Amino acid sequence: MSAPAGRSLPRRRVLAGAGASLALLAGAARARGTDATQVGLESALTCQCGCGLTVHSCNHLNCGSSIPLKKEIAEQIAAGGTESEILSRFQAKYGEKILAAPTTTGFNLAAWTMPFVGIGLGAAAIAWVLARWRLGAASRPEPAIVERPGEGDPLRRDRIDAALRDWDERS
Repeated sequence: MSAPAGRSLPRRRVLAGAGASLALLAGAARARGTDATQVGLESALTCQCGCGLTVHSCNHLNCGSSIPLKKEIAEQIAAGGTESEILSRFQAKYGEKILAAPTTTGFNLAAWTMPFVGIGLGAAAIAWVLARWRLGAASRPEPAIVERPGEGDPLRRDRIDAALRDWDERS
């Protein structure tokens, strides 16, 4: 089946090509997710020198922690370890303090969920206070409008008008 002159490829061919491209990209991304990279692992581990930075961003010259850790990461990558295997080895060797981000199991789950719970409770408290204020304002009676004495007096208005005309004539 050939395309008529002046028209692009049929829609089926274009869609098939786009689907094949997406499948290749997804496969490459999946493969990249299991492969260990030096920078990725260095960023996932905390330097043990006390600086509080990751191994990748530790800026101490001749750091006694980051330099050996970088060498150990490179050796484990060269040995063919995946990222999760290498991270679990470091966690077994140094404990959970080596990980730059807490795990999502056990008590550490609270570190991930409590900020969202706090924000939700705060929003609920603000909504409750605003609703109470709105209900309180609606239930209060409006103050009565009190007229000042003599305000509706026609003689008073005539005197004010006369004083204003007199003022305009002097100016």
